[in-house]
Amino acid sequence: MAITFRQVRYFIAVADAGQISAAAANLNVSQSAVSAAIQTLESELEAPLFQRQSSGVVLTYEGHQFVRHAQNVLAAVSEATRGLRRSGRSLSGDVRVGLTYTVAGYFIPQILMRFGRSFPDVRIHLHELQRAEIEEAIVQGKLDIAVILVSNLANIQQIRQRVLMRSRRRLWLCADHCLMGVDPVGFSEIAEQPYVMLTVDEAEQSALRYWKATQYRPNVIFKTSSVEAVRSMVATGMGVTILSDMVYRPWSLEGQHVEVKTVAGQVHSMDVGLIWKKQSEMNAPTKAFHDYLCMTFEDTGFGFNEIELSYGN
Repeated sequence: MAITFRQVRYFIAVADAGQISAAAANLNVSQSAVSAAIQTLESELEAPLFQRQSSGVVLTYEGHQFVRHAQNVLAAVSEATRGLRRSGRSLSGDVRVGLTYTVAGYFIPQILMRFGRSFPDVRIHLHELQRAEIEEAIVQGKLDIAVILVSNLANIQQIRQRVLMRSRRRLWLCADHCLMGVDPVGFSEIAEQPYVMLTVDEAEQSALRYWKATQYRPNVIFKTSSVEAVRSMVATGMGVTILSDMVYRPWSLEGQHVEVKTVAGQVHSMDVGLIWKKQSEMNAPTKAFHDYLCMTFEDTGFGFNEIELSYGN
């Protein structure tokens, strides 16, 4: 696994704040996301970067060595971003962007805000549709590009895709659940529990794919298209579910806590990506949108040198 820009950014934030919780608040992400990034980074580097103390964390010797390299990485990305902004000042036009429900609610808002600052004269027109409708609109030229959950993409003959982010799926359960002491939790144990099934954006079909690879099946007591309904039911102890970290929030609307546990076995990630029509040339605003997202989410192994930053009018 390669080190990602997000891991480097989270590492710098923790080093500056001295606390994982404070760094998470500054980054506007969950504490578990920051902790996971630091743990993965330490595993990749095969060295502890922080010493854990009751009051927070401090850099180890290895951490002090790595922080200088991490700061150089941030500086290089900052310079690349400034170059994008300079290009963006002379760029104008329209981009018709398709979105699925989950992407619209949990992924795209902050990205659009930052893209708008870099490209103030590019007008983004958003269209929330089902995946099949988005694929058809892309092929027919009614949409320029789309940001969707790409795991179920059907028309691979006419549509190109690029994964931006892979969000792992974990078990959600209430704070006092009997499975809290089990780690990781197996499908056999999950199958014995009442299960709340999310259906929006083909979530049920995705879930059944990894369940069908086992000899077990979920004991579904309720199906809903609402993530918040799932969160509330899990938090009150009505059931458990397996959902991605992208839609995870630690509190229900009623203020009750939702815990997460690792699932033993093969559970594929929820992949968010870009799609566009094959053998069609992007206009300059669409290419700017495409490249901006690719630069922002380089976790899938695509480097800066694979992105052609030329937008011309």
